[in-house]
Amino acid sequence: MGIIFYEDRDFQGRSYAVTADQPDMHAHLNRCNSIQVESGCWMIYERPHYIGHQYFLKRGEYSNYQQWMGFNDSVKSCCIITPVSSLRIRVYERNDVGGRMTESFCDYPSLCDEFHPRDIQSCHVFEGNWIFCGQPNYRARQSLLRPRAYRGVTDWGAGTAWLVTLAFLIDLYHVYQLHFPSWQPAFVM
Repeated sequence: MGIIFYEDRDFQGRSYAVTADQPDMHAHLNRCNSIQVESGCWMIYERPHYIGHQYFLKRGEYSNYQQWMGFNDSVKSCCIITPVSSLRIRVYERNDVGGRMTESFCDYPSLCDEFHPRDIQSCHVFEGNWIFCGQPNYRARQSLLRPRAYRGVTDWGAGTAWLVTLAFLIDLYHVYQLHFPSWQPAFVM
């Protein structure tokens, strides 16, 4: 699995190739204006140590930062998203995993059927990797959630609940199946 970052647009300038999680890339690149994802799915972050705006990237070429919906040319950390074979998440209307709750084991294309987007205050990922997205097709703000409890919106990188207009809750098993049809999980139920 690999990804290559380039300082200039159209895959020009100094480059930095990565095959594993990178918590701090500022020593390797001053800026990032294009990316080639050779394999796998990745989450890139605008600041070191997986902080700041997050962007989900699948296999492909991104000749400028607007193609991954970036706000600027800052990419300072990244992590690979490993495929999983089982999924389970609960979302809650109150902080500290309290209040009304819904649980999902698969894609939840319209979380808004259950909750108003501003009502999602916490969640607990039991299994799998999930992405909270603000709009369909990975548009708007994105947050990668890995197994653990997220006691408030700041735990997954949102400033306040009103910024997290969750229209989609997407599981990465299905993303892998869409973009890598030959991929199979380690075991099939």
